[in-house]
Amino acid sequence: MEIKKLQGAMEAILFASGDAVSVDRVAQALQIDRGTAEKMMQNLADQYRTEHGGIRIVRLEDGYQMCTNPEYGAAVRAALEIRRNLPLTQAALEVLAVIAYNQPVSKAFAEQVRGVDCSAVISGLVSKGLVEERGRLELPGRPLLYGTTTDFLRCLGISSLSELPQLPEELSSGQEETGGGSKKDGRQGEGNAG
Repeated sequence: MEIKKLQGAMEAILFASGDAVSVDRVAQALQIDRGTAEKMMQNLADQYRTEHGGIRIVRLEDGYQMCTNPEYGAAVRAALEIRRNLPLTQAALEVLAVIAYNQPVSKAFAEQVRGVDCSAVISGLVSKGLVEERGRLELPGRPLLYGTTTDFLRCLGISSLSELPQLPEELSSGQEETGGGSKKDGRQGEGNAG
């Protein structure tokens, strides 16, 4: 298949999906190698990055997704009568940061870091699609583990968690003392806090 048709097929796949589609899945569907698919997806994303274009193709972790240009969010909300979500509370932002930098984490770990009950806050973050369940800890009671979603990445305008700002040293060392685990790629692991 020629390049223009391959890019057209990629565009159609992204549009029809509505969600992020992995580069591997696109490569498999179009019967091309992963490296070629990656380059072509990036080229397609660059083509959509025009000054006043209404559509963007954004990279989210190992995939790409078609979405609207944030510049036109108010017009889209008005036309589709979408209520604007209320901004996150300070408590929600704190819990989201704990989860983003330490994931996957249990509710108990978030509560240990913050020092208060986080049940309602975590439920709210799950309902907003910013946090999701990521399995269970192998401890008595098998507590749920939570991690961030691709919606979290999209809301922050980043492609992967590696783009999160580094924590100040005093915060990083303080988490190690509270049982946050060992450093891994600049973030804390779940450790044995449950």
